[in-house]
Amino acid sequence: MAQSSSASSISILFLLLLFILFPGGFVKLINGDENKTWCVAKPSVTDSELSANIQFACNQLKDCKVIQEGGSCYNPNSLINHASVVMNLYYKDVGQNSWNCDFRGSGLITQTDPSYGSCKYA
Repeated sequence: MAQSSSASSISILFLLLLFILFPGGFVKLINGDENKTWCVAKPSVTDSELSANIQFACNQLKDCKVIQEGGSCYNPNSLINHASVVMNLYYKDVGQNSWNCDFRGSGLITQTDPSYGSCKYA
């Protein structure tokens, strides 16, 4: 009986250790999505901050046709939508580090793909 109790204790300790070392659990490790992140504008950001983010990201990227009329991410035609699209493009282009999505505190990293319709976030 002592051996059975000892084996159970070791098994429980092993499982606890796994959960501590891998808090996302095995599902994340198996499906490989733990590294997929996107950068979007915070909903509380002012229009002037959104415009500055668009200007900065587009100057760095040299191509923002995707948010121009006729582009796949033009609609909905709103500052927050356009800013989120180009902020994410910039974030992906320069290394996908947390600081690449800061935008003076107006960026937000998400693990939920913000793609919609014909607008596919990278």
